[in-house]
Amino acid sequence: MMQNTFNKRTFTVSSFSAAIDDMLDHLGDMRAAARQHRISHAFAERVMMAVTQVNGCRYCDYAHTHMALRAGVTQAELDALRQGDLQALPEAEGVAILFAQHYAESRGKPDPAAWQRLVATYGADRARDIMAYIRMITLGNLYGNTFEALLSRLRGQPARGSSIWQEIGVLLGGLVIVPYNAVKHWLRR
Repeated sequence: MMQNTFNKRTFTVSSFSAAIDDMLDHLGDMRAAARQHRISHAFAERVMMAVTQVNGCRYCDYAHTHMALRAGVTQAELDALRQGDLQALPEAEGVAILFAQHYAESRGKPDPAAWQRLVATYGADRARDIMAYIRMITLGNLYGNTFEALLSRLRGQPARGSSIWQEIGVLLGGLVIVPYNAVKHWLRR
């Protein structure tokens, strides 16, 4: 009997399409986060690493570890994030890190009170910036995990609740779903 060892959150074709729609709906927030610099690059990397630790995307972990180190995040801070130890992180970022983890653990459906706490702590603009980074890394995490699910399937260990058609559909869907949803989004405006 095959042992199922792949247990990470992945996309289905429909959840990938919904995530692309959500990103397109909040494209202005993403642009503002990148252009306004209301949160530092190191802060953004800590938030993205917090989400990545919950979702377990090894590709994002690898890439964002390097980006975080270049942005001034220390190895001790990265180790603390991986261990869930907020004591070693900047105190002013604690609410954002906890929200990022909660967002990932709740599969993108955070408690409204958690969102309100984020806004109360950082203000509406900075909270939207934090959320923009969370959306972006969640999309990357789940896309990476879907690719990893396909590789795991090819090794004889399929992801529970997934199918080869969903995995291939999501991975190839980037070529079709993203442009289709972008046109659909543009026409709705």
